Amino acid sequence: MQTVYQQMETEELKAALAELEREVDETRAKGLALDMARGKPSPAQVAISRPMLDILNSDADLTDEGIDCSNYGCFEGIPSARRLAGEFIGVPPEQTIVLGSSSLNIMQSILIHYWEKGVPGYTPWSKLDHVKFLCPAPGYDRHFGITQDLGIENVPVRMTETGPDMDEVERLLAEDDSIKGMFCVPKYSNPTGVTYSDETVHRLAIMKAAPDFRIVWDNAYAVHDLTDEGDQLANIFDIAREAGNEDRILGVASTSKITFPGAGIAFFGSSPANVTEVASTLKVGLISANKLNQLMHTRFLPNLDAVRAHMRKHAEFLRPRFAAVERKLTEGLGGTGCATWTHPNGGYFVSFDGPEGSAKRIAALCADLGVKLTPAGATWPYGKDPHDTNIRIAPTYPSVEDLEAALDVLVLATKLVSAQLALEER
Repeated sequence: MQTVYQQMETEELKAALAELEREVDETRAKGLALDMARGKPSPAQVAISRPMLDILNSDADLTDEGIDCSNYGCFEGIPSARRLAGEFIGVPPEQTIVLGSSSLNIMQSILIHYWEKGVPGYTPWSKLDHVKFLCPAPGYDRHFGITQDLGIENVPVRMTETGPDMDEVERLLAEDDSIKGMFCVPKYSNPTGVTYSDETVHRLAIMKAAPDFRIVWDNAYAVHDLTDEGDQLANIFDIAREAGNEDRILGVASTSKITFPGAGIAFFGSSPANVTEVASTLKVGLISANKLNQLMHTRFLPNLDAVRAHMRKHAEFLRPRFAAVERKLTEGLGGTGCATWTHPNGGYFVSFDGPEGSAKRIAALCADLGVKLTPAGATWPYGKDPHDTNIRIAPTYPSVEDLEAALDVLVLATKLVSAQLALEER
């Protein structure tokens, strides 16, 4: 589809460009300093969890079902935390481990485990000539960083409205046994906000792949619905177990965007064999995680119903921000052909696409005008967006007023770059 600027006669286009450049000069003079770069909860959201800090004091009972949380032991996590982990991930509590605050750290530790030791019965990945990982893209840059750091080749697979392009996933796996894994953010994916369809989940669980192939099932936004009618995600663990592939799925989640970012509790859940195997490595360097933090969390949020009630408070802050994104982009760019964007029902991001060859220029212009965005290209492995179109919008941290001002800049930058591209084509 052509942009409105491509449809203009040359003189009309030059006049439009001059007007846009004038608006840019006016905006630059405002000296803005706004940040839409990372998906962080706002200070008001974080404050929702402050009552949790009053739960443990010097007089508090520090035991959990007979476990002394003030001393060593209980590597796998305290019973109440493992039950909560099971509810989050979708497996029985005994198939979970509750660790520190970072699910990203869990993912890295598990992949290092397979890199150094391999899947039981198979060659360590580090001893193989070539190891590849599938990376749904646009996707999460920190996922890509873990495998890239190990020397694993990241292979992008384009995201669709129902999840990763499964025809492409199945084709690649059928012809290449060096593909040993895949990253998935299955609910409200980062950054598209897409929730995997039942068919996609089923195909991921049953598809043919190398016997030591693993899916990192990073359900970071499992409870991050904007409304009470949030997206529903099928339980991949049940499907994989029925297909004889229960070892394939490595589930992770955390409370980082539920309670305190960087100070929550993080969960790992998988098959009994995987949990035993991964624990054998993690136990070497960890006697037990912070059980007092686990205890504080589970007394504040004892089950998933309590978590969902807590998340409804978060949604009160998030809905106006996501509504502002939709309103500002529609008012400024609707019908122009200059951009498309996603319309998620939850999560933390909106995925924005400008014309081909525009994203880096748009991001640079926004930076010049005082608006910081996630770097263009970051949503693709190695920072290489093949068409240079995608920008991740992170609307959660700024105030609504600041967010609207930042979105006005994004709209203006998109229009100017689109007009410039149209003139350069002539």
